[in-house]
Amino acid sequence: MAKWLDNAIFYEIYPQSFMDSNADGIGDFQGIISKLDYIRELGCNALWINPCFKSPFGDAGYDVEDYYTIAPRYGTNEDAKQLFEEVHKRGMHILFDLVPGHTSVEHEWFKESMKPERNEYSDRYIWTDNVWEAPENMGSLRGISDRDGSCALNFFSSQPALNYGYYKITRPWQMSPEDEGPRATLEEMKNVMRFWLTMGCDGFRVDMAGSLVKQDEEGKGTIALWQKVRKFLDEEFPQAALVSEWGEPDKALQGGFHMDFLLHFGPSHYNDLFRCEHPYFNKEGKGDISAFVEKYIENYKKSEKKGLICIPSGNHDMDRLARTLDEDEMKIAFAFLLSMPGAPFIYYGDEIGMRHVENLISVEGGYNRTGARSPMQWDGGVNAGFSTASKDKLYIKQDESKDRPTVENQQADEKSLYHEIRKLIAIRQNHKALQSKGEITFVYAEKESYPFAYVRSAEEEKILVVLNPSDREVKFDCDLNPSEVIYSFGGEAKAVDGKVCAPACSVSFLKV
Repeated sequence: MAKWLDNAIFYEIYPQSFMDSNADGIGDFQGIISKLDYIRELGCNALWINPCFKSPFGDAGYDVEDYYTIAPRYGTNEDAKQLFEEVHKRGMHILFDLVPGHTSVEHEWFKESMKPERNEYSDRYIWTDNVWEAPENMGSLRGISDRDGSCALNFFSSQPALNYGYYKITRPWQMSPEDEGPRATLEEMKNVMRFWLTMGCDGFRVDMAGSLVKQDEEGKGTIALWQKVRKFLDEEFPQAALVSEWGEPDKALQGGFHMDFLLHFGPSHYNDLFRCEHPYFNKEGKGDISAFVEKYIENYKKSEKKGLICIPSGNHDMDRLARTLDEDEMKIAFAFLLSMPGAPFIYYGDEIGMRHVENLISVEGGYNRTGARSPMQWDGGVNAGFSTASKDKLYIKQDESKDRPTVENQQADEKSLYHEIRKLIAIRQNHKALQSKGEITFVYAEKESYPFAYVRSAEEEKILVVLNPSDREVKFDCDLNPSEVIYSFGGEAKAVDGKVCAPACSVSFLKV
């Protein structure tokens, strides 16, 4: 069991935008290595690196060309090995992003599968029997080779879907997960995991983990598939961590994942918090937390109150937090993120309030997401310290505002978002009740109402968290008697005569 996840705080790195060490305008592994001390000083003790394998980069590396080779623009496999070693020297852990659902059309497996003659890769992907039939409810590639059939796609046309079988078979060309082709696909993905874990990787964040077995409405086939992976890992790499992008924690945990991501799409109401017309964490006070909490409780109960539901500050697929929240609002949002169960994930640059860069032309399949993937802003130097390449060579255009936040100016300001996050991380790490496995009980989360309050508990420790992002003082009935304030921002909540009063735009963590 990956015990290190119990107090893990992840920092997500989009490698091409983090730090460029060789002046080509693209971030790389040596750049990441040079900034590990910065990440550790922030308080993060784990990394998630977005896809870094060889790729034609039609989808920013989520279109893998070779799972066994680091993309040359990031360095070499030796650089990856060095990164693992440097991470471990600092008492940190690292997850690679695994994309098991599809490859690039440039992958050798796919090129072999296109051949009309039967070979070991013919069933590595989902192909229909004839070119006129497309897979149901999926896009397809057809007319691309002499093989008669259409190949199923996962979203972009450059990403043919790997074949793990169908749970419900309705057509002759559909295979069971137990057929030879799907079993071979799974074995090869286990080989990929084995390769990087042996080199020193600590586990994987798994892209779209719940989508592998097709026509599997209840997820039973996909759960069974991941249980096989769990068995393999328990036998060979018991400390390896698996974090899923699934969005259904009960299914992910049944499948053997340690934690599941709360997705920004689907039924989670995650976007009600930060990214909607009236975000709950906006001081205008017009948001609604109740649907989020209702869904969270449902998932929390289904996952046997393990609470292993990861809530990210953002990621490469969403608008930056700063697009909808100002700095004080982000401080309150991070007080929430860093006091909830499960491992928190901080998207690079969110700790300094990096802005969403508007009106960019799509880069590598980013489209509207491109503005959240701009290069990290380190200091007041050339290209904000990200790269010494000329500006026109940068992977994505940077925020060019004169007042753009940088690590340098945030570190110099004791009242900055950066320092508030450091403080919150230190408090989380000093209190077991606030860490991944501490239980949660919601105290106040009423419809279209403020504040938001919950109790975190572990062993004898109980901490009441009171969050009031709104610009007005609010009260709620509460029979708890707080004894000590262990953290506050914007004023301290007070308990008087069975009510708790929370000042405007404030956070309080109170021992009870």
